Amino acid sequence: MNTPVLARIPFLRQFVDERFLDHRRRAAANAGILGGVLAILLWYYEFLFDHHWDWPLMTVALVIVCTKMALFAWYRFRD
Repeated sequence: MNTPVLARIPFLRQFVDERFLDHRRRAAANAGILGGVLAILLWYYEFLFDHHWDWPLMTVALVIVCTKMALFAWYRFRD
């Protein structure tokens, strides 16, 4: 495994370790889940109160959900 780019910077070397990388990975995963839930809720609000389908918002929500489910399956069957 190569050294992370952030660990090569002298000032940041003391802050970048496995815990930092794990926290960054978990934060990105949580942000993706929150973004998907928010897109779904906004689409549902538009559908429920304005009575029209917002196709771009639904597309974003479906892409996030499908990507997350595909990665769940990939990691489950690869490990």
